[in-house]
Amino acid sequence: MHLFLLLVFTGTGDGKELISDTMTFRDIYACNEMARQVVKRFGFTNSPDYFVTAYCVPKFIGNE
Repeated sequence: MHLFLLLVFTGTGDGKELISDTMTFRDIYACNEMARQVVKRFGFTNSPDYFVTAYCVPKFIGNE
């Protein structure tokens, strides 16, 4: 079975830091919507330290 893992980062370039990798979704559309909402709220700022990027990656968790 595959799930979609939402990865959320703050910062840019060498200062980019993973802040969340625990949210999983069964549906890519739900994962993408959550990523869109996170970036919508925090993605546009004047400070690169607080710039947020988010995207979904597939993750294999075994057979069910």
